[in-house]
This record gives sequence, structure tokens and C-alpha cells, in this order.
Amino acid sequence: MRKSLLFFLPLALGFILFSCRENREITEKPERISVFIDYAAEGGAFELPVRGASGYAGIVLPVYANPVINANIVALLNPGQGFTILEEEDTWWNIDIQGTKGWVMHKYCFINLPDIIPSIVYNNTNTYSSMFRSSGEIIPNITGRALYSARDFNPRLGREEFIAPVLYSMADKIFTAQQLALAEGNTLIIFEAFRPAEAHNLLHEYFSIMVEENPRIRAGITADNFNIRWFLAEAPYNHQRGTAIDASLGRITGWEFRTSGSYMYIHVNGYLEYPMQTPMHELSVDSAIMSSRVNSRSTTSWLEFEILERATPGTILLFRYCTEAGLIPLSSEWWHYNDLISTDIAIEADINGEFHIRRSYGRPPVL
Repeated sequence: MRKSLLFFLPLALGFILFSCRENREITEKPERISVFIDYAAEGGAFELPVRGASGYAGIVLPVYANPVINANIVALLNPGQGFTILEEEDTWWNIDIQGTKGWVMHKYCFINLPDIIPSIVYNNTNTYSSMFRSSGEIIPNITGRALYSARDFNPRLGREEFIAPVLYSMADKIFTAQQLALAEGNTLIIFEAFRPAEAHNLLHEYFSIMVEENPRIRAGITADNFNIRWFLAEAPYNHQRGTAIDASLGRITGWEFRTSGSYMYIHVNGYLEYPMQTPMHELSVDSAIMSSRVNSRSTTSWLEFEILERATPGTILLFRYCTEAGLIPLSSEWWHYNDLISTDIAIEADINGEFHIRRSYGRPPVL
């Protein structure tokens, strides 16, 4: 699916206006600025070009002088090390690492989602006040705490923004899910993408203690044949591999055109989050969207199960957008979606998330 955001805006705008009438809100469509390029309409893969976006190594990666494996090695990237993407050629990125230029295989790299899909709303609460709870109870030493840092000034967008990296092979599915949402006046709200293993291990440690010591919490995660692994598996898990997102859904109430370099994009400046069946990161069976465990490593097993009646309309819409885009749901958490094709790549390469990603390296894309 490679249609322009602007293709969907008449539909989306009508939906927004209809939805807002009862609140007497008016959302007017801004004038299109013809001097800037609508990248998706020109056949681009995302809302903004990969050129100029922030990338990050998932493993130790050689940087070659030319886009061939037997070329001279000009540098080595450490896991998590960031760079600016200069251009893409087949399975390669030409990159700039603080003045050193060369080529890496993008198969083993992360890309920062806000740099290429800026219309999504990003709100990584784990970087400032974790929302993790279980059966409504706070998790000691976790809830309300900043678990790691992942926010920086983004020169590409001209504002402070969360850093939301995923393995590059996953990004097109997230883009497709967002296009489906925009077509109906909605937007994804991404609460988390990559989660450092250090933060995940801390969360797992304190949650495991809580489960062991509190029978009520234990009961809340073991009903319907679930167990702790369905709510918080040991690392490395897909968040550490860059192949999972935690997302909610919002109804757009305001938007505007913004520009980055030679390109234009949609910025959502107003939204109302749909009521979901639980708050984000509620670790209990109340968050399950299916009545029992579904093989989380299968791309098709989830098709054999129906969504539970307690799922809200917002949960169901999010489910539709993500699964139609090729993302795979996790039966125990309504917010969690995997890309299993990317997961296979990450497992084979041993991408384990034993690093932090704290900086943005993006630049405005120009012709």
C-alpha cells in the first residue's frame, strides 16, 4: 500500500468534522503548499524519505567503502550506535557517522519512526513516567518511574520528539497501519517501540517479585491458561529486537501541514484517545483480546480465534489496522503487535537490545 496521505485526507477530514460536531469544534483543511513534495504521492515508501533519517546498528556492523561485502571496511559500528542515512541502494544504506561515510546492510539496522512516519502520535511514557500496573496495582520501583531516556531534539522535524526505533524491515507495516487509520480520521499512538534490555530486565525483576508475593496479582496473570511470560517475557524479547510496538488509537481532532526540507507531511496536533479495554500496560488477563494463549510465533494461528466481547470499538479498530498491515497481535495484550518476519531476522543476527538509543541524527531531506 503506497498511497499518499493526501489521498486519504478528504475522507479523514469528513470523518473528523462529523465526529466533532457535537462538541462544536471545526477542523479546516489547510491550503496545500505546492512548492513542497508529497513524497508518498510521488511513489515514496513512507511519509518522508529515508534519506536524512536516523539509523542505528542492531549488532556490530562493518561499514564498507562500497555497497559490496568484500569492499574495504572504513569503520565498525557498535550495537546501538547512531548515524544519518544518506541514501538507500537495494539492501544497503550509505551513511554518515560524524563525518565518516560508508555503506551498511540495512537488514541489521533500526530506523527512527518519527523521521519517516511523522503523522503518528508518539508518547513513550516509559521514558518519563511508566504506566505499568497489574490488576490495577502499581509495580514497586517501576510505576511512575522513567525507565530509560529516549527523547531528543529532532532536527528533521524541528522539535523535541521521542525516539522510536524499529528494525527497518518492520517500518513499512507500521506505515501501512497508519495509512489505514488516517483514512478513517484516526491515528496510531505509539507508546513504545524499542525497549533497552536493561530497562526490560529491571521491569521483569520487580514484576516477578510482585507476582511471587501477591496471590491476587498472580491470579490476574494466570487465568485462561496465561502465565507471566505472556505479559513480560525475559529478554531478549521482541521489544529488545526492535520488532514490536505498543500502540493505542486516537481520533484526530486537529492537524496541519508541516515541512521538512523539500517535503511536506501531516502533523496531528489534536486527538482524543479511544476508550480501550484497559489502560496501557495493564499486565493482567483483563488486557487479553483473545480467550486463550495463541501461538505468538505463528503468523496465522490468531486467525482461528475471535476477539473477546470485552474488547472496545477502539481495540477492535486498532486490531484491524495492524493485522491488515501484516502485524501479528499478542493474545494477552491488546496494545502489542509484532512483526514476525523481522523477528526471524533479529533472532538469526542475535539482536538483543543490550544498548541504549538516546540521540537523533536526522536531517531535513532535500532533493
